[in-house]
Amino acid sequence: MKVLMKGNEAIAEAAIRAGCKLYFGYPITPQTEISAYMAKKMPHVGGTFLQAESEISAINMAYGAAGAGKRVLTSSSSPGISLKCETISYIAASDVPCVICNIVRGGPGLGGIQPAQSDYFQATKGGGHGDYKIIVLAPSSVQEAADLTMEAFDLADLYRIPVMIMGDGLLGQMMEAVEFKEYIKRDLPPKDWAACGTMNMRKKNIINSLYLTPDELENLVVERFKRYETIKKREVKVEEYMCNDADIILVAYGIAARIAKSAVNMARNEGIKAGLIRPVTLWPFPEESFLKYDPRCYLTVEMSMGQMVEDVKLAVGGGGKKDVHFYGRCGGVVFESEEIFEKIKEIIQKYQKG
Repeated sequence: MKVLMKGNEAIAEAAIRAGCKLYFGYPITPQTEISAYMAKKMPHVGGTFLQAESEISAINMAYGAAGAGKRVLTSSSSPGISLKCETISYIAASDVPCVICNIVRGGPGLGGIQPAQSDYFQATKGGGHGDYKIIVLAPSSVQEAADLTMEAFDLADLYRIPVMIMGDGLLGQMMEAVEFKEYIKRDLPPKDWAACGTMNMRKKNIINSLYLTPDELENLVVERFKRYETIKKREVKVEEYMCNDADIILVAYGIAARIAKSAVNMARNEGIKAGLIRPVTLWPFPEESFLKYDPRCYLTVEMSMGQMVEDVKLAVGGGGKKDVHFYGRCGGVVFESEEIFEKIKEIIQKYQKG
């Protein structure tokens, strides 16, 4: 049965259905409905909701609960995620699974409360200090937000890694029909690493990110990056739309990809061969998708001044083998499909003129 829900509410409900029993958060627009939903629902499923005194407190509580082997969710919006980044680095360094949701708003600084995609660098390039990665999932619909939230908990447990669900204010606030299908867990390893009490039956487990011996720390980081390579091979998610014969391929994610797809359809109706690559995993980035096709050029479309465009340039060979164009709006402005269509025509006309 389908129900009409906001994206924020669907994320919260999906987390509960995936076995999340602990939520720690702090209200900030445009993700506050996640906290509100958890506050209402958690007591009815034997879980715990706690509104912390700050974003920093919330992420550290999540760190502790995840270190005890529990499925835990924390959520915030852009400036709140900035405050969480130090502890996200600790969580990654401690090999603790944790799910974090960022419903992105315009920035930098406090910025505004309208939708944006300007946290791409923060999410995919670390955010915190040190050598580490997190899996970043970018849904483009309320249904996909629910589905990816459920999967996020399995990915976190399977690879012992933080997983971020990154939407924007529009996705969090919009309402669509969503169906919660039966949740089937992956085959996951036991959490025999968790610091959850020994019952005097085993050696104590210690959750830690401090290693004062350089060789020991290097070995741990290298081993972690081997795991990241496995993730890159197994967990890439991408949608490819009408790319086989495309002269111009648009690249967009999240809500921007839905708008870009409409522009692709407009272009096709006018005889322009356009396609779309939509990364669903922002990390790992779907690099191999850019090796499969031979367009004249790419057009990256983002609700920012241009961040993912750098990964697109790298994926197509450093920007030298194919032209990579960019179209973006920032500050919370959401572009329309007609704007992108006009940009497509402008680019194609230049190629036709030689």
